[in-house]
Amino acid sequence: MKHPALLSLGLAILGLISGSLSAQTTPRSTQLPALVERPRKAEANEWTVGLAGGLLEGTLIRYAADIAKILDDGENLRVIPMVTYGAVNNVNDLLNLKGIDLALTQADVLDHFKRELKIPNIENRIQYVCPLFRSEAHIYARDEVRTLNDLEGRKVSFGLPGMAANLTGQILFQRLNIKIEPVFIDNAAAVERMRDGDIAAVVQVVGKPNALFANLKPGSGFHFLPVEYGSAFEDYYVPASLDAEDYPALIPQGERIPTIAVQTILAVYNWPVNSDRHRRIARFIEAFFTKFERLRSPPHQPKWKEVNLAGTVVGWTRYRVAEDVLAKLVGTEPKGQSKQQRR
Repeated sequence: MKHPALLSLGLAILGLISGSLSAQTTPRSTQLPALVERPRKAEANEWTVGLAGGLLEGTLIRYAADIAKILDDGENLRVIPMVTYGAVNNVNDLLNLKGIDLALTQADVLDHFKRELKIPNIENRIQYVCPLFRSEAHIYARDEVRTLNDLEGRKVSFGLPGMAANLTGQILFQRLNIKIEPVFIDNAAAVERMRDGDIAAVVQVVGKPNALFANLKPGSGFHFLPVEYGSAFEDYYVPASLDAEDYPALIPQGERIPTIAVQTILAVYNWPVNSDRHRRIARFIEAFFTKFERLRSPPHQPKWKEVNLAGTVVGWTRYRVAEDVLAKLVGTEPKGQSKQQRR
């Protein structure tokens, strides 16, 4: 064979290249440390809690997201906020959907399920952890509509089915004996139909300021209608107002629009004592109460500042675990409560 020295040199070079390529193509998975292994499925799910919030364009889902962020504790506690259809539908989900342990709803919803829907034993099956903020009734109307009575016989939008406005908004008109034609569509779409005159007003029951109205520009000719508080609203509602600082583009400086408000509630399903879900809820409540002060500071929603954890809610029963934790925090004896009902 010609040039044996050159052949030997070539083989040596090929060997070096082959070794280098082999090192570079070694599967990366064999080089990863063991600590990147994922936890087992059971461990990942052991301390999860489902919280029904609301629609993306509403207020409730933002408060649900705040709770999830503050209470997150890795595998020790994870709150999963869920986009749902709002305060009324949240109670229905709390009753029927797997994986939902808590829900944001409003004080007048339980009475609706009891008296109108005839749900048996609802006051024992659904209880509350604590009252939260107040949700104000916003009635945004066309220019020619100057009072609530001017809406008689006209189309009024109450948002999508399941939202708080479906219930509280319609209760408002029923108690004032004003007969309107209810429409149930997305409120942003309803505002556009107001421009065409097809819809006379939009009703939203949310904590102020609400993005739907805060993002509207002045000059449309539309305005908020006043709602005067009276004896018709003494059960679940309180007097409130919409102010210029809430909606500077829609309310002139120094003006105040009277309205009514309803209490928002952190509701819970009354899980049987010693059940797995009861165990999770107990940990959630302990964490929520002890970490609550963190929610009062930015960038969390502003209405956390008005929450009174020890406040009571007419027509509702506080969940026994919440009663016990609250009593421990304030140094009092928990109030007596009837034996918890099983599903």
